[in-house]
Amino acid sequence: MKRILITGYKASELGIFSLKHPGIPIIKKAVQKRLAPLIEEGLEWVVVSGGWGVELWAAEAVLDLRASSYPDLKLAVITPFLEQEEKWSDEKKNCYTSVITRANYVNSITKTKYEGPWQFKERDKFLLRNSDGILLVYDEDTEGSPKFMKQQAVQVAVHHDYPIITINANDLQNVAEDEQDNQHGDQWGDAEQPGDRTDFEEI
Repeated sequence: MKRILITGYKASELGIFSLKHPGIPIIKKAVQKRLAPLIEEGLEWVVVSGGWGVELWAAEAVLDLRASSYPDLKLAVITPFLEQEEKWSDEKKNCYTSVITRANYVNSITKTKYEGPWQFKERDKFLLRNSDGILLVYDEDTEGSPKFMKQQAVQVAVHHDYPIITINANDLQNVAEDEQDNQHGDQWGDAEQPGDRTDFEEI
């Protein structure tokens, strides 16, 4: 697997409305734990669409991995439309800009601002087509927006070798307990790696 797509709940679906919410570092750590062995096996790209929630936190987790342990790991942020952060708070915009400026590849599926739900459908089709597997932060007992992406990924997996990896509530609880035992957090790195060639079809 060279390219993995990461998606999951929106922040509001998790009841997270503050950047200081203790759940955010837990989600980041869980993503890192799942990614590390995949990177060791040859994973090169992590792909997100940059939505506010799991996707953006996963992007930050990837950037930290790149800064600390895996300098060749690349991040792609492929948004459904232009300026998706337009109506976000300044705090969220700053977080988004920090990720965008450090990503190796940034593009938008549609070259307009938001026009309608069809742009999200086009995003999903493109991202599934341009990834070799998916990592979902999703629990079957707590339905939400990731449900639809999982359904599509299952359809892809019927015809192709397309691994579907999930992080559920139990996984997050285990990470939280591990972190409590350790009682020390990692600093999120800001090192930037220059992007080189990309492995995505032309948009």
